[in-house]
Amino acid sequence: MKVLKPNFEKRGGFVPVIVQDSVSKEVLMLAYQNEEAWRKSIRELTLTLFSTSRKKLWTKGETSGNRMQIVDVIIDCDEDALLYLVKMQGDQVACHTGARSCFYRFLLNP
Repeated sequence: MKVLKPNFEKRGGFVPVIVQDSVSKEVLMLAYQNEEAWRKSIRELTLTLFSTSRKKLWTKGETSGNRMQIVDVIIDCDEDALLYLVKMQGDQVACHTGARSCFYRFLLNP
C-alpha cells in the first residue's frame, strides 16, 4: 500500500493548501505548507502553515485563538496540493481581517 505524501520538491519545497470548513464546506483560506508544516499538522491535528512573507511556520490561531482542528486531509491527483477539512475553534474566524473566510470579496456580483 502506497502511503500518500505531498510532493514538496515539485513546487520548490511548498504545496498550496486549501482550507475548507468540514461541515459547511465553505472555503476559508488558501495558504502554503512546507514539509515541516505538513508533518507538524499531521502529528498534532492542528493546522500549521508556512508564511511565505515572514518565512516561518505558524500555527493558525496561535495568537487569535481561532485554531483549526484537522478533520481530514485530501491530496490531489498530482500529489502537489492539499485540501484540509477543518473544524473551526475560537471565534471561528479564518481571515486576518476578521472575516470568517478570506474569500468574501466578490468581483462580478458585489
